[in-house]
Amino acid sequence: MKAMDKKWLRKAIEVAREAREHGNHPFGAVLVDDNGNLLLTTENTVITERDPTCHAETNLVRAASKQFDREFLAHCTLYASTEPCPMCAGAIFWGNIGRVVYGLSENRLYELISNDDPEALVLSCREVFARGRKSIEVIGPLLESEAESVHIGFW
Repeated sequence: MKAMDKKWLRKAIEVAREAREHGNHPFGAVLVDDNGNLLLTTENTVITERDPTCHAETNLVRAASKQFDREFLAHCTLYASTEPCPMCAGAIFWGNIGRVVYGLSENRLYELISNDDPEALVLSCREVFARGRKSIEVIGPLLESEAESVHIGFW
């Protein structure tokens, strides 16, 4: 793990904590360019926006696509406090973001929530990306205990 990856992943976890403080699910995302410059931060807004598609990563892809072209995004990294769900992985894929680093794994998240959650769509982001015709680098889980901490007591 690169020092820069730790730094920005911790920022995504901090944004997840802010989402929780704002009354939303504890998920955060950060976009960084290939020089390590912070471009965007977004949090989950599912509850406050009353929109089930307002996950942190999808919110980030929407904002990034309005500000940057696809070629630029191909060289960026999205840091996610938790492994992107299948919907978010699709948004990342079609948004052309070339690299993903995440904290808490999908499997650990579902252990924290409940193993019998009817809303669970258990499909790793790696599996989603593997079905595409372009390569997206995925690194994670990293700093999993830190990433898990924002979920404790929430679910």
